[in-house]
Amino acid sequence: MADSNTRLPATLPILNGLAPEPPDFGETLSRNGIGPLRRGETTTLQVNVGKRCNQACHHCHVDAGPKRTEMMSREVADRVLQILRDSPAVQTVDITGGAPELNPNFRLLATESGRMGKHVIDRCNLTVLFEPGMEELARFLAQNEVEIIASLPCYTAANVDQQRGRGVFEKSIEALRKLNRLGYGRPDSPLFLNLVYNPLGASLPPPQERLEADYKRELRQQFGIEFHRLYTLTNMPIQRFAAQLGQSGSYAAYMSLLANHFNPGTVAGLMCRSLISVGWDGRLYDCDFNQMLEIGVGAGAPTIWDMPALARLSGKRIATASHCFGCTAGAGSSCGGALQ
Repeated sequence: MADSNTRLPATLPILNGLAPEPPDFGETLSRNGIGPLRRGETTTLQVNVGKRCNQACHHCHVDAGPKRTEMMSREVADRVLQILRDSPAVQTVDITGGAPELNPNFRLLATESGRMGKHVIDRCNLTVLFEPGMEELARFLAQNEVEIIASLPCYTAANVDQQRGRGVFEKSIEALRKLNRLGYGRPDSPLFLNLVYNPLGASLPPPQERLEADYKRELRQQFGIEFHRLYTLTNMPIQRFAAQLGQSGSYAAYMSLLANHFNPGTVAGLMCRSLISVGWDGRLYDCDFNQMLEIGVGAGAPTIWDMPALARLSGKRIATASHCFGCTAGAGSSCGGALQ
């Protein structure tokens, strides 16, 4: 793994003439009788508040780490909130990072979005609950009924620590217990706690429903932990995971795996049709993955200052590239898990 403080290129040097060109996603859509992707009504605003994180995970598509300095300012956060006020169709505010809670504007975004009646999601890595200054974070989330979507790539310590760092599994289990004590994850509780699985290596996730049953059984029996749903996500061939594929010489094979498992039935449910992603600096993207590749929104409004209301995006063309096979392979993959 690259050092967490080393910025990696979004795409690999091996792609520049030293390895087979990845499949063309647009051509694949056309061969399956699907036209260029276009946006529907925007119902989810995903806000990436920065790249600072207390972890440096092997698969991280954000290339986040403890010494990254990119952080959303108060000016940008205020503009995001104004756009939310002017966009009544948006139902969900999905706050991510990095570890989004490390941004000083995280609580402002969560509380003000909640006051507008929006459903707020925190993409939490769990161990952040034990960082200095975060002692009351779990209680804050519960008091504001913020949904937690937490990454836990396995229910065994060896696999989690291999992907996320030594000791992460133990801290994650203690964090889940803490959240359970506050009411998160309990049956019929309004405090939603969902977990995220992603494969350890260059493979597609197993069936989501079956894996969820395994997680629930193992976490309940071993640790007494309860949660609501498990989401399976495909590892995206960008940033750190792309670097691993390049170092092992398996980038082309992984891209072929994704392309060969293209499932046209996933296209209708792609998150980019109803989600817009805002970067820490206010730039707009069709999804968080496009953001990390610096592929700007395909709708012609590059920043939040150029977009008075999100309704203007409806019907606009979505920017795509070869990494989009990651969302359309097999059962599909999105911020809400499998698509089929």
